Amino acid sequence: MFGGLKLMSGENVVDIIYSNLSTMTQTDKKIAQVILKNPGDAVNYTISELAAKAVVSEASVSRFCKNLQLSGFHQLKIELAKVSDDESNYYKVINIDNIQQAIANIRDNKNAEITNTLNNVTTPTIKKIMKLIQNSHILQIAAEGNTFPVVADAAYRFNQIGILSICSESWQTSIGQTLNLTDKDTLMVISNSGESKSLLKQIEVAKKQGMRIIAITNRNDSPIALEADYHLRTAVRQRVLQSEYYFSRVAAMTAVETIFLLLIAEDRERLSKIMDHETIISDTKV
Repeated sequence: MFGGLKLMSGENVVDIIYSNLSTMTQTDKKIAQVILKNPGDAVNYTISELAAKAVVSEASVSRFCKNLQLSGFHQLKIELAKVSDDESNYYKVINIDNIQQAIANIRDNKNAEITNTLNNVTTPTIKKIMKLIQNSHILQIAAEGNTFPVVADAAYRFNQIGILSICSESWQTSIGQTLNLTDKDTLMVISNSGESKSLLKQIEVAKKQGMRIIAITNRNDSPIALEADYHLRTAVRQRVLQSEYYFSRVAAMTAVETIFLLLIAEDRERLSKIMDHETIISDTKV
């Protein structure tokens, strides 16, 4: 079983499948890949046809549906029908034999990530996150590995608009920072899988310090999301070699930039802080 998922109102079954590819069994991945190749076609499959195309048993398809916490194959088809007309739910294969078409497909996949990530944002949650960040003495931002560039960009942006933000690529240093923070501060954690043991440990330390937690992950049911006070779910459409699943920074950066731009829209005086910063650093440019 891959995560004990449950579709909530407004959630997209295609996003849910994408977000759990990395933790699925090989059998479930086979079924998922057939569905994701063309959700519109999958709507019209019988359970026997889907099983045959995925080269699995009908029982495996039924288990796949149960793993999504759907009542069965019929409900899966209903959920797919809801999104089958939306082009942003289709992954477009990147074929190097046609460079211009590959570029267009990369564009469409990235647009889909942005669109579906923003569709996941609810007004009550984003308002609470904005208020928490504005009222924080220090905003600490943490991530691991290839996600850290998103953190560095986020810290740069928030510092530009007057929100004191800190981060460190070294987890050991980042934990040291957390130990010096208080209940007046906030920890933002960015993780694709939401399963990092190190980041979960950092959240535990932050909570002992009285800090509030904001999480940006690709799954609502991820351990990090469940430990957070507020969670934003990203939607990823990146695959390599047409089967493997890798982290895309675009979705996470979209979530961060959304908060950043909304904070500016709420307080236009933040623009003057950006201008002051740009004026100071302009002397370092040729």
